Amino acid sequence: MSRIAAAGVSKDGFAVFDLTPHKVAVCQLIQLFAPPSQQTVPFPFESISQHNRLGLFIFSLTRACNDFVEPPFVDLVNQLNAVKDSVNGWLHEHLMSSLSEISSPDDLFNFFEKLRGVIATPDGGHLEDDQIFLDPNSHLGVFLRCCILSFNQLTFEGVCHLLSNISTYCNSVESSYELQEDLDESGFHELLEGVELYTSLDEANRCSLYDLSSLCNIDDDDNNTQAYSCGNIQVLADCEFKSTDGNPLSRKFVSSVINNSRGDDHQGFLRTRWQVEGYLNMQADILERDAGCFPLNSFNAVLNKLHQLAPDLHRVDYLQYLNGLFHNDYLVAMDNLHSYFDYSAGNEGIFNRSSVSPPDIYVGRYETALLCLGTMHCYFGHPRKALEARGILKLLARQSNDDACLAYTLAAICNLLSDVGISSTAGILGSQDSLETSMSLGAPLTTQQQLLVLLHRSLKRADSLKLVSLMAFNRLASAKFDLKHVRRSLLCFGPKRSATLRTCPVTVCKELRLCSHVLSEFGNDGLSQPNDDGAFSTSWIKNLAAASGSSLFENKRKLRSLTVNDFDLFHFDAQPNPIPGSVLQLAGSSYLLRATSWELYGSAPLVRLNALVYATCFVNGSSSTDLSLAYVKLIQHLAVFKGYREAFAALKLAEKKFSPVSKSRIQLLKLQLLHERALHTGQLRVAQRLCEEIGVLVSSTSGVDMNLKTEENLRLARTLLAEKQYSKAASVAHSLFCLCYKFNMQVENATVLLLLAEIHAKSDNIVLALRYVLASLSFCHSFNLDLLKASATLTLVELWLSLGSNHAKRALSLLHGVLPMILGHGGLQLRARANITLAKCHLSDPNYLMSEDPHIVLDPLNQAAEELQILEYHEMAAEAFYLIALIYNQLGQVEEREKAAFSFKKHITALENPQVEQDPFLSEV
Repeated sequence: MSRIAAAGVSKDGFAVFDLTPHKVAVCQLIQLFAPPSQQTVPFPFESISQHNRLGLFIFSLTRACNDFVEPPFVDLVNQLNAVKDSVNGWLHEHLMSSLSEISSPDDLFNFFEKLRGVIATPDGGHLEDDQIFLDPNSHLGVFLRCCILSFNQLTFEGVCHLLSNISTYCNSVESSYELQEDLDESGFHELLEGVELYTSLDEANRCSLYDLSSLCNIDDDDNNTQAYSCGNIQVLADCEFKSTDGNPLSRKFVSSVINNSRGDDHQGFLRTRWQVEGYLNMQADILERDAGCFPLNSFNAVLNKLHQLAPDLHRVDYLQYLNGLFHNDYLVAMDNLHSYFDYSAGNEGIFNRSSVSPPDIYVGRYETALLCLGTMHCYFGHPRKALEARGILKLLARQSNDDACLAYTLAAICNLLSDVGISSTAGILGSQDSLETSMSLGAPLTTQQQLLVLLHRSLKRADSLKLVSLMAFNRLASAKFDLKHVRRSLLCFGPKRSATLRTCPVTVCKELRLCSHVLSEFGNDGLSQPNDDGAFSTSWIKNLAAASGSSLFENKRKLRSLTVNDFDLFHFDAQPNPIPGSVLQLAGSSYLLRATSWELYGSAPLVRLNALVYATCFVNGSSSTDLSLAYVKLIQHLAVFKGYREAFAALKLAEKKFSPVSKSRIQLLKLQLLHERALHTGQLRVAQRLCEEIGVLVSSTSGVDMNLKTEENLRLARTLLAEKQYSKAASVAHSLFCLCYKFNMQVENATVLLLLAEIHAKSDNIVLALRYVLASLSFCHSFNLDLLKASATLTLVELWLSLGSNHAKRALSLLHGVLPMILGHGGLQLRARANITLAKCHLSDPNYLMSEDPHIVLDPLNQAAEELQILEYHEMAAEAFYLIALIYNQLGQVEEREKAAFSFKKHITALENPQVEQDPFLSEV
């Protein structure tokens, strides 16, 4: 979102530019393309396809109209001939004669008067079926109108100067740009024909040429390292540039250019501004999707050299900002963000399409800068600074009456308040009086109440402005709020009506479905960016990569079609995805939120289903963070239902797919799985060390990394519980409860309360444990945490059993109420625990006769033992085999008793003497 905001929102059209001979030549081609005639296919074209090819050619010329350096006439003719139509010779001659006939100001005036007829609406608005008519609002129509307007604004001296330039333009002949007579003479010259193109990097229409030259290959025999030089830019060949799917990126591009230019006399290549902008946009997309795809220093060196060659290309500053941001370099990110907005005001683009006055443009640029600054502070863990920047941005948007900016600002504030724990916003977002007065409130609002009010306001503004993507984003934010917060009445006075203090899963599903419905109408978003983000302009990179990976002579004809000229972007295989990336990301986020909601509600199959949908359908439009989250959910599902061996096998594949970035979800998942397995196998020292490693990932800033802090303290308390340090475990859990209560993390508190109940139950304080488990059940009921509620009920059953055999029937009745949920959606550990508890209930019942129906206890115990062995949970498996041995002993089956006793002894021995050195899963830790 930050990169889109920095690029600015633009509308279709051109700014008024300087009129040049090249633009006059393009206007002449447009006049030939769309003459006001009565023929479906105008002369001299023989077919509609020939006519359309010329239109695509002209369209590409107009896209490069603001280049720093325009091609000379000879090069324009060469590019025209490269389209390879039979009419090109006639077009060349007609274009040359038409330009040569312009010898006086009157000729120029008559020429532009004729151009008016090309875009003039027919009399009466009636259009014949076969009449050719150029829409004035089309791309070519707007280009003609801008040229006509530019001519009308010229002084007499300016017209004379244009005449002189046209004469020079027609008479210029440079041997370096002459078209080759025989394309088959040299395969290498044929391949490099499409590489000799113009780079025109535009800022304020000033002329400058940036030659990315001297591509060479330097071999170092000592360390066998290759350095690719593009001018003064050197990229080490041993630097790995990989995307989320492991494919090489920038290195592949550089090496392919070098392979294509090797053996030729040419020492460089030139590209249009649109192509370079597209390349930079592509790199920005890769950086945002996968922070580890580029080494920090190597990529910064390339950008610095590019900045030296093109000092007016300020998008390089923005890329350096992203590079520093995603590599956690605060100083680099801050410096380049300031440079980007200081020199370009954050509003550079291919065309200056804004129609507002300069002061309004400057205000809008400052708003964009504040939005990016808030995003940067949030990323680096400075929530209060981020909130301050967005608070200033909100006031500025109100003062400038920028409704769209205000809507996006409110959404950004909501996202910050929901993701980062902020206990109080007093003095940051301005006075709360505006919120309280508008809502007719008489008491200060809590942070969550402010979040709810801001969500309503942002959604209302997005709806009124028809900001489709922002509406979808707000729907997701509302669903996330309803998932973890109980909506309370904001009124503290007046009649009280009865309200159910529970979350509503139906509301969450409704918001998620409305989000998908809104995204289906993204084409109607009046202020959304068009799907013109430079995806076409990066086709030349793909072409060079394809050329380097195939035989030159076997694919000569194919390579000629791909690299013969600068207009290969119109090949259909280079078409970008018709759905914008931002829309794909929002659609994918809805599936991730669905998976998270079902995870809380306790439906494991639906968690797996939605994660699979995301990992399958939204890979191309997802960031590495979101994609890794989907993989994390799938691997966690494997660990819970298939065991750790299956999970670690999938984890190895995920580690190869994603770059090794600090604080990544994959790294955290690995530590979590290793910690759980260490507790199950009795490796308590390893578990303690893994807790410390998780703690290293946690930020010390208050309110930041709250999920990580919760995870760390939960695992520390469980480790202390396994070590039987009950008082320390209870102290850690109590502190965590206070922390979660302070930041209104009530869903997490349900888990903390259940952990406190387990700690006190293990320390034989049954009465105190009952209080905590009942409190946890209350939280589970309020937030519809069905699977956690079943687990808490199972703990309550165990507590009733520990009070004596008189409570066995009550315990069995409670257990039967949650068994369907546990057996249907619970993992191996929860199912095994339930089966052991079920057997204990029957064994504790005085009315149960083992000799009459022993399978009622043996079947669940055998099932539990089998599942616990998959998990390598030695302590609970030993308990299951112990009960099995007791039952067989009472039944008099000595052989079966000895087998169970042997298994019991094996698990006890493994628990008391863990073999850490021989553990294959701990070898990489």
